[in-house]
Amino acid sequence: MKGRFILYTLLLFFSIVLPSKAQILLTVPSVDLNKYVGKWYEIASYPLVFQKGCHCTTAEYTLSAKDYVVVENRCNKDSVTGRVSYIKGKAFVEKEGDNAKLLVQFFWPFKGKYWIIDLANDYSYAVVSHPNKKSLWILSRTSKMDEAIYQQITARLQEKGFDLSKIQITKQL
Repeated sequence: MKGRFILYTLLLFFSIVLPSKAQILLTVPSVDLNKYVGKWYEIASYPLVFQKGCHCTTAEYTLSAKDYVVVENRCNKDSVTGRVSYIKGKAFVEKEGDNAKLLVQFFWPFKGKYWIIDLANDYSYAVVSHPNKKSLWILSRTSKMDEAIYQQITARLQEKGFDLSKIQITKQL
């Protein structure tokens, strides 16, 4: 009886302490920020409160001389021809992660984790998330993405434990 108690206690301990593979989110091995900067179109995302009613969403990244990346997000509110909503922020590279882990700040002192978890070799698409998998953005250098590439990306996301039913396609012109 005592042996079973110890065994169950150890099993419970290790199930809590040791993360499962499904819980771990890995980034790409490295990101060349000089290739990553520029304009990205949001193809799909887990919609967040601040993105409500957004269409034609884009993000533009620029390297600053002050050791951070300037982030400029835009979208058209309520329709593809709606008024432009704009916000500017900064992204700071985390010490670990070889430029694949950033902290984005739109309002001081708050920073959000921005992890690049999938990236085309030619930087034609990127997939970004928070390590808790509660946010997700599929980005492309063009406003439209080839359906076969999109399906490959979502298959990899499903393998990483993302809920594909939460993904919403972003309307783009």
